[in-house]
Amino acid sequence: MLASTLVTMAAVCALLVFEWRGSRIGIWIAKPIAALGFVATALLAGALDTRYGSLVLVGLVFSFFGDVFLIPRGKATFAAGLVAFLLGHVAYTIAFLGRSPRLAVVAGAAALLVVPVVIVLRWLGPHVGEGLRTPVKLYVAVISAMLACAAGATAATGNRLILAGAFAFFVSDLAVARGQFVEKSFSNKAWGLPLYFGGQLLLAWSIVG
Repeated sequence: MLASTLVTMAAVCALLVFEWRGSRIGIWIAKPIAALGFVATALLAGALDTRYGSLVLVGLVFSFFGDVFLIPRGKATFAAGLVAFLLGHVAYTIAFLGRSPRLAVVAGAAALLVVPVVIVLRWLGPHVGEGLRTPVKLYVAVISAMLACAAGATAATGNRLILAGAFAFFVSDLAVARGQFVEKSFSNKAWGLPLYFGGQLLLAWSIVG
């Protein structure tokens, strides 16, 4: 697990350099390797031995494809990436629900998320094209539900890696949204990519918790 985790971390460092330099070939090499690292980490953690682990693995695999789909610069591939990540979040949500989350915590977390979610949707609204508005709203709803369920699962199991990983993934999506709809700049990658890949690694490690 440690070796595969280090592979992802090293690949993310390389990916940041390639993103800064604008090297498309480098990005095509480093990003899939970074994503394969968190998939390998889950497998080495025993993902296939439990229902929770298997569902997290499914989420990580969908995320791998989402990463690949987001490498090209096009609306069609972005939409495909959105769907892949959406399915990944659904898998994570089902995994967290399988840990018998504390419903009061889930409800409380969902209530706390209402205000930031509304702010984010209003922020993105003027920048999102008509054809993507509904998918984006659906995506935000699903990832918010995932985070709320992660909070409930952590409260029930004491496994803090679940909430930490889900939260990092949630926040990293703001960088993706800003880069796709608001302003394209390396700054989005500089903080978004470490958060995203770090979150995926934490979820992979949560399998042994």
